[in-house]
Amino acid sequence: MLKGIKRHIIGAVTVLFAISLVAAGCSNGSTNDKVRVAEVTRSIFYAPQYVAIEKGFFEEEGIDIELTTTWGGDKTMTTLLSDGADVALVGSETSIYVYAQGTTDPVINFAQLTQTDGTFLVAREKTDTFNWEQLKDSTFLGQRKGGMPQMAGEFGLKKHGIDPHEDMNLIQNIDFGNIPNAFASGTGDYVQLFEPTASLFEKEGIGHVVASFGTESGKIPYTTFMSKESYINKNKDIVERFTKAVYKAQQWVDSHSAKEIAAVIEPYFEDTPIDLIESSTERYKEQHSFATNPILDVEEWNNLQTIMDEAGELPKQVDHSTLVNTEIAESVAK
Repeated sequence: MLKGIKRHIIGAVTVLFAISLVAAGCSNGSTNDKVRVAEVTRSIFYAPQYVAIEKGFFEEEGIDIELTTTWGGDKTMTTLLSDGADVALVGSETSIYVYAQGTTDPVINFAQLTQTDGTFLVAREKTDTFNWEQLKDSTFLGQRKGGMPQMAGEFGLKKHGIDPHEDMNLIQNIDFGNIPNAFASGTGDYVQLFEPTASLFEKEGIGHVVASFGTESGKIPYTTFMSKESYINKNKDIVERFTKAVYKAQQWVDSHSAKEIAAVIEPYFEDTPIDLIESSTERYKEQHSFATNPILDVEEWNNLQTIMDEAGELPKQVDHSTLVNTEIAESVAK
């Protein structure tokens, strides 16, 4: 697993570094501090981030956001490590993988955005009564080995007595961005999908949402804003202002309806009907997926490592204080 990530990182560094140089040469003339953010995917799951941009919370803090979707944990971390981004929005497990490789500039989690798994179990066939036993002997279109969606999914399956590697035909050789297309094309009886894809497939009759892995996994630092330690040390003021904007958005999302949130984030999902954006947002609000403050606490961090360990993907136990900076988030939340 670690070697695989390392290969992806080395192979992509040259291209991503070149892209970053081109981006660095562009300027909009603003006197604000520019922060380049690489998000692991585009999802309604990240609604507070889009709210922070659209409601002007970052701008209020003197920050201009340059947002790039990097499609997958490996690519996102590669972008961050190669200085193609200042901040990454990605699963906290990636910071553990990088640390285990012996880096001298560890990646530090400083602001949590989501606090549950964001995927839903989608079945190809509609059923009036769902039972987890129905997954046995089925073909399951899984996520990337070692990634948070797959590990949280396995954790949920095991809670219901299902060994994903023994009790079903588990497919894991499809690229993250192509998983929905593969299922739509007929591969698999079940699949893990984020919103709005899960709801879109339901609307089109391609599949049917039967369970939530977010409910099954409990609270974990599923998606977190993180930066290299060197960046945080050099830009503490920027990171603090960034976190303030995130917190404003988290509070706004918590206090507003799914309909109001959907109206704000609609520009980020141009191909998705507004009613699906609203229903997807409501699903995440109902299961408390959106963190209401940016603090990544010890209990969540330990739960993350438990899930990684259960999946056989934890390279080493890492203390919360080693890769998590709560000082900034706690100060902001006060």
